[in-house]
Amino acid sequence: MKNLLIIDDDPEISRSLANLFDPDRYRFYFLGDGQGMVKFVEDHDDIDVILLDVNLPTLSGLDLLKQAKLKGLDVPIIMISGFISTENAMEAMREGAYEYLTKPFEIQKLINTVNKACGYHKTKGKHHEEHLPEESGLVDEIIGKSPEVVEIAKLIGQVSKSDAAVLIFGESGTGKELIARAIHRNSPRHSKPFLSVNCAALAETLLESELFGHEKGAFTGAYFKRLGKFEQANQGTIFLDEIADMSLLTQSKLLRVLQEQKFERVGGNETIEVDARVIAATNKSLVQCMKEGSFRVDLFYRLKVVSVYVPPLRERRGDIHLLAEHFIKRFSRQLNKEIKGIAPKALQMLTTYAWPGNVRELENNIHTACVMTKSELLQTEDFPIASEINSRVEIDLDNLQDDYTELFKKIIDPVLPKLINNSEGKIYYFLESALERALISSCLKHFGSNQVKTSEMLGISRNTLRDRIARYNIY
Repeated sequence: MKNLLIIDDDPEISRSLANLFDPDRYRFYFLGDGQGMVKFVEDHDDIDVILLDVNLPTLSGLDLLKQAKLKGLDVPIIMISGFISTENAMEAMREGAYEYLTKPFEIQKLINTVNKACGYHKTKGKHHEEHLPEESGLVDEIIGKSPEVVEIAKLIGQVSKSDAAVLIFGESGTGKELIARAIHRNSPRHSKPFLSVNCAALAETLLESELFGHEKGAFTGAYFKRLGKFEQANQGTIFLDEIADMSLLTQSKLLRVLQEQKFERVGGNETIEVDARVIAATNKSLVQCMKEGSFRVDLFYRLKVVSVYVPPLRERRGDIHLLAEHFIKRFSRQLNKEIKGIAPKALQMLTTYAWPGNVRELENNIHTACVMTKSELLQTEDFPIASEINSRVEIDLDNLQDDYTELFKKIIDPVLPKLINNSEGKIYYFLESALERALISSCLKHFGSNQVKTSEMLGISRNTLRDRIARYNIY
């Protein structure tokens, strides 16, 4: 028999929760206020799991969670809330909650979570996580209420307590650095430096010097000793963006830092010890890079202790309105304008647009619209993407039959000059892999992630489909 304590000020909700469970396997206790929670659990040493509502009449559920951890209460606490809040989710997981669930509950997920928590309590023993000091500010804002964003917020709260390396996957413009900063600011290292390095922006020799520093005279132009980012980030966090563009030589030196926490400056013999947490990010498939021999397998597994996937904006369209409102408030203050929101047609345009540049592109469009608008509501014509959408040529697929050449010509022709300038002679490779990834991603989404149906419709084997999913980091 498992013993569960539900703390919620609404008795109907408490009873409804209890009714979801088999009465022959679960016994329930109820409290309408959390002030007596700690004493109740101390008096009842058979409690296996606590279901704790975030919003309570006196102390909040989060305050009670902190109180329970400070007193060493060794019972898994599942936070429940009727309001979706990434800030609450992050804080709950950071403070040691077993899970954070929002109403309405997925019944099977709730039952599975409770069962896992019961097993966790049984094997956990009497030790407990060290309480982290409370901060005045939580994190850089993670905007959104989609399930994907809430899961990321929970993961941030959970991984921030450790020093484990984190690898963040996602397309350009999705906010990977924002997540890295959130992990740092929720960690015990929050008062120490957070330094960011874009590995794609520097040549190999400059990147090595940027990371590890150099001695005077180490190379032409090295007129003085320079401390690298790792030394500067000692006891803090270093964020390595576009890690896939790092050379194999620099990768080997990074691997040594991760393994031994030691390195030498360029041109130097002194071994320097460093304590810096490493968070890396990439918009490329590291699985494919390893197959091509451009990324070390051992480094991949050193970096990928914890992985975070950041979905593109087109996969969480429900967050577009919230993000737009956030950016409007910011730019309204900067521009000293009184902009109250977005006109309905303009909002519809934003929520249906594909956003290839993701959140960064949305932010830039909102900024431009705020500059250009002459009214209190942003209008369709205020946004740069409006002209692009209006210039699109409608294509009649019924008349194309089995020849899609015209379809792709109409897509490629307008952007071909830019592709030529940016592709360095690899247009065919880029477009071929991009089309394959887009096609597989779209089909998986269309068929609800059903791999059997997707492989049948694409005309490829399931093994091939699995290979492409891994190669392109399709989730």
